[in-house]
Amino acid sequence: LFPENITTEQQSLVLVKRLLAVSVSCITYMRGLFPESSYGTRYLDDLCLKILREDKSCLGSLQIVKWIQGCFDALEKQYVSVFFTFFNGTVTELYQFKFKYKKKVPQMDISSNHREFVTGLCSEDVKQASRLLLRTLYLLMQDLGPLPNDITLTMKLLYYNDVTPKDYQPPGFKEDGSPGDLLFSGDPVNLRVGSVSTDFHLMKVRVTTDKKRVRKADSNLIQKNGPTEISHQGLDCEEEEEEESTKINLLNLAFSQEEVIGPEKKRKVSEPEKLPLNSRK
Repeated sequence: LFPENITTEQQSLVLVKRLLAVSVSCITYMRGLFPESSYGTRYLDDLCLKILREDKSCLGSLQIVKWIQGCFDALEKQYVSVFFTFFNGTVTELYQFKFKYKKKVPQMDISSNHREFVTGLCSEDVKQASRLLLRTLYLLMQDLGPLPNDITLTMKLLYYNDVTPKDYQPPGFKEDGSPGDLLFSGDPVNLRVGSVSTDFHLMKVRVTTDKKRVRKADSNLIQKNGPTEISHQGLDCEEEEEEESTKINLLNLAFSQEEVIGPEKKRKVSEPEKLPLNSRK
């Protein structure tokens, strides 16, 4: 499932691509979006993973596979971070995959807590962090209440402004026609799924949903001061803000573009055609 060694930039890219594909597959499977025929089965230790495949009998799963392939193009070019969203008027569930591309190889330094691993050149620790992230995501999916029947699914790609050409669109995506804030109803809670860091990439996964929809959750996953709206702010400055400022919330999404990047740097956002999911499985 993962590269045997993760010591080169190409091996690291393969890892984060597979983590994204497996994570999105996990979400769609555990949320009951597509029939069993749309998934293949792989095992990661004792964890059974259901991975989306090109099922010509299910147009919805085919569409998601194309979205993932479009994300791969943007990942290869080091342009993108990803939002994966269910909504029915307002946002019901939001899955954030944040990617950071490292310019320098870090020093050999390994630190860990219950949910995150930051590694140097140790491939086994990177794979251990990957297994923990997927296991945590599977456990979280089991604790979420069922989705509404009239749900719609979309994927928004947010870009690093300083490196992304203005006219760039990955295959299957177009410019977002309504790049305003994403509004939540109810009392949203942020859930930290985990992160994986190599010498070349950092991938973080977080989930935001209405607190009432979480049946139970490990208190270590919950982040306080969740947002009621998600701003399409510039990712260029986001990492520095996240590391240096203690005044913003941990998900780093509930402040305005003017506060973070100034009004002259509006967020570049892409999205595919939205996917209605009125009749699932």
